[in-house]
Amino acid sequence: MAIEHKMIEPFAPEQVRDGGISYGTSSYGYDFRVTERFLIPKPTQDGVLDPKAVREDMFTEFIGPHYDLPARSFCMARTVEYFRIPRDILTIATGKSTYSRCGVTLYITPFEPEWEGHATITVVNSNNCPVRIYANEGIGQLIFLEASEVCATSYADKKGKYQAQKDITHAKSG
Repeated sequence: MAIEHKMIEPFAPEQVRDGGISYGTSSYGYDFRVTERFLIPKPTQDGVLDPKAVREDMFTEFIGPHYDLPARSFCMARTVEYFRIPRDILTIATGKSTYSRCGVTLYITPFEPEWEGHATITVVNSNNCPVRIYANEGIGQLIFLEASEVCATSYADKKGKYQAQKDITHAKSG
């Protein structure tokens, strides 16, 4: 289905290990990766990161093969893979056990039917020490749920504000 519908590009039809954290097709899902670009929030003057008024200058960019995520903090990244979700599919994402055992949690909303784009991932370190996050290696798993019927209204029908995103996308209001 991934090949037929071009659901995942680039697509790894098998688990790829290559001495790193695995990615690619798993038993019932797909292990995705993040790129080498990370956005880190800066302290703000008023101390508030408002989801209705996020400014790009509130983040600093880090580019590298890995990012050492400080204790009790978060960063944003985007998937290497570009996803095209069919109208009868919904996805749920979760973090890989390798990272969860280090206190790392991923926050990512479900990919709704007919959503497409590079997903923006929030990576949270709840540990008391920094955790190294590796670019271009597996970080999370996407689980695909197939509906018995096609949805009445898809993300594309709603003209969703995060449709076809190509970069790390900040919160948008409205």
